[in-house]
Amino acid sequence: MRLAALLELNDRLREPGDAADLAFAAAEILGRLFEVSRVGYGTIDRAAETIVTERAWCAPGILPLPGILHFRDYGSYIEDLKRGDTVAIGNVYDDPRTRDTAEGLKGLAALSFINMPVTEQGGFVALLYLNHAVPRAWQPEEVAFVRDVAERTRDAVERRRAEQELAALTVSLEEQVEARTAELMAAEEHLRQAQKMEAVGQLTGGLAHDFNNMLTGISGALEMMQVRIRQGRIGDLERYVTAAQGAARRAAALTHRLLAFSRRQTLDPKPTDINRLVRDLHDLIQRTVGPGIEVEVVGAAGLWPAMVDPNQLENALLNLCINARDAMPDGGRITIETANRWLDQRTARERDLEPGQYLSLCVTDTGTGMTPEVQARAFDPFYTTKPMGEGTGLGLSMIYGFARQSGGQVRIYSEVGQGTTMCIYLPRHYGDAEGDILVDTSEAVTVSEGQATVMVVDDEPTIRMLVTEVLDEMGHTVLEAGDAAAAMRLFATGAHVDLLVTDVGLPGQMNGRQLADAVLEQRPGLKVLFITGYAENAVIGNGPLAPNMALVTKPFAMDVIADRIAAMLDA
Repeated sequence: MRLAALLELNDRLREPGDAADLAFAAAEILGRLFEVSRVGYGTIDRAAETIVTERAWCAPGILPLPGILHFRDYGSYIEDLKRGDTVAIGNVYDDPRTRDTAEGLKGLAALSFINMPVTEQGGFVALLYLNHAVPRAWQPEEVAFVRDVAERTRDAVERRRAEQELAALTVSLEEQVEARTAELMAAEEHLRQAQKMEAVGQLTGGLAHDFNNMLTGISGALEMMQVRIRQGRIGDLERYVTAAQGAARRAAALTHRLLAFSRRQTLDPKPTDINRLVRDLHDLIQRTVGPGIEVEVVGAAGLWPAMVDPNQLENALLNLCINARDAMPDGGRITIETANRWLDQRTARERDLEPGQYLSLCVTDTGTGMTPEVQARAFDPFYTTKPMGEGTGLGLSMIYGFARQSGGQVRIYSEVGQGTTMCIYLPRHYGDAEGDILVDTSEAVTVSEGQATVMVVDDEPTIRMLVTEVLDEMGHTVLEAGDAAAAMRLFATGAHVDLLVTDVGLPGQMNGRQLADAVLEQRPGLKVLFITGYAENAVIGNGPLAPNMALVTKPFAMDVIADRIAAMLDA
């Protein structure tokens, strides 16, 4: 019977539940085994000489002990328990330790009892007790069995209590970590916002300064033209027109750099032979940097082609060489080098790229080099180490934006006094480079003979007016629309249209690309010329435009759009 009870106890002590559940399981097994009135397990407050029982097993008709029981109220046996001695009393009326409090113990249905103390490190910490409502003689083997159960119960209860405390601590720590993480994220967000506002302030300050200069040049030239016209001095107009046009071109260049920095410029990527591009630019670069600087080109044999906008890459390379020249005021050497690069996980992660095949275009100078502080801010917009008026601070930021928008990266390797290497990484194109991609596309074209019908769609009335006048001069018929919905209504009339000229960013629910796609469903042979001043590649399409499509970016010169229109109509 007792062996079966121990086996059941071991099983019960492994069951789920809190410490009180395990203590009750032991009490229940002892109560049924010894057929007593009550069994309980409680923790001891040695100083107060009290026991606290969370849950005791009681036979039918027997009430549990008070939640907190003071030992001194029921005899002097507490002294034995403090020494770690077992107290087994067969009749409380006969034992000198309980004779004077026997009536009280009778009221607790405890005329006989076993109090089995549990000690740790010499201290009385817990008690397993058996109470019986009538006198009973306790056998030595019964006392020994209760001692075994008390030790097992203590181990299981304390282990479960420690597990629960650890779980609670873990939850508390997780909550603290979550709260701390939330605080850190909020602080980081505030820092990011502050940095963003600082960058925006620097950006808008630089923009205001540069654009105000350009606007002053344009508005001042226009005012002087008005004055000279009133004075009848027509001969002076050409000078002011030239000044206004120059300021407008500088404003257009600044806008282009900003779009490149923000990775929002409209690119025309093509499979490009980078070695050929560098060779074709060599003479221009040498003339630009001057005779005091030697330009050396080291092109890798078997260089992979890259899918990139060749015109923008030319601008980036020229910019890097100009920066290299400025870093060598006393002369030096610029080395332009290309190479195939296979980036594994670690190397790609260091360069903030996806693993894979890339090619690099690096420009190395023997100049003054950069401090770590300058390197950290080199790609910031409007940040420049050049004297006031000698640089906008957008060159490197433009290159960075162009490289990232092209799926690549830019990295700086520099030491003060040792020179600088700037490397553009571009993704490999799996295929051959196009043979004609480096041909200048601004070749002169003739205006189409005969009349064509061109639809112009733009929400800016001034642009519509200017393009319409150009088309009138060319002898073409013009249809105008301010948005895609108006254009669709014109097409719905069945009007014949040879060329659609549309802005990409149109108001309403349909942009210029969507308009073109909708019309091409019905008129697949229609030619489309997109004009845009701000567009993500995804709006136009990340790949090359279809053969019946072309693109001109704002601001554009009137002769440029006239040439492009004529070329498309002649094709």
